[in-house]
Amino acid sequence: MRVGGSTRVFAILGDPVAHSLSPAMQNAAFRLLGLDAVYVPLRCSAAELPGLMASLASAGGGGNVTIPHKTLAARSAGRPSARVQAIDACNTFWGGGGTDALVMGDNTDVEGIVAALERLQAPDGPWLLAGTGGSARAVAAAARERGVAVAVISRDAGRAADFSAWALGALGVQRAAPADCRVLINATPLGLASGDPDPIPAGAAPTATVALDLVYARGETGWVRRARAGGLAAADGREVLVRQGAAAFSRWFPGQPAPVEAMRAAVHASLG
Repeated sequence: MRVGGSTRVFAILGDPVAHSLSPAMQNAAFRLLGLDAVYVPLRCSAAELPGLMASLASAGGGGNVTIPHKTLAARSAGRPSARVQAIDACNTFWGGGGTDALVMGDNTDVEGIVAALERLQAPDGPWLLAGTGGSARAVAAAARERGVAVAVISRDAGRAADFSAWALGALGVQRAAPADCRVLINATPLGLASGDPDPIPAGAAPTATVALDLVYARGETGWVRRARAGGLAAADGREVLVRQGAAAFSRWFPGQPAPVEAMRAAVHASLG
């Protein structure tokens, strides 16, 4: 891949970013389609994020935002989508083009979550969600779009209560009891490090049939492996990554279909 003065630069912004497979996935798409573009990982602090977003967007590029900056990214986008405004979390940004100097922002995590659950043939029953951050907000938005109720758990009971109140009030998502949930979703960073505890304890939802982990790892996360061994249809976050990445690609290159199969192949090749 040759990088020159006209190359559009895209980046994954967050901390950490070394584990991210977005560069491998998006660069595979760029190469396949012969696009003059490159995608790189950029670890950054909260103080650095707004300037990086603005610089990349104004130069004709853009990128994605990961933990822990999705809420800050929503507030740094000059032209956030209605979805970003509703959930206060942004994972995709780009330049407006032409004389529009504003940073455009959207949340394609929602599309990735919905697609991954459809691939798992998730039932219509309620979801048990672990987490209260930007990714959890995307799960809540997906629940609203699917019309399902949600129960929220967190290691911080106060944060869980606040998040539930926000989802119920701002989004209109119905509240569920954890024991009644049919789908388990991990939207915490647990699983990125070996030895992390399970984000959702075994037995928390006895009738659950599906488990989706937004974290991805080589050989899958331990929680996914244990869930599958317990009889659940389970998957880590690689399909969420692929489908949100394809949706992000469509924002950056409107009218150009994302090569989803090539992107999926790049992710699977990296993770095994």
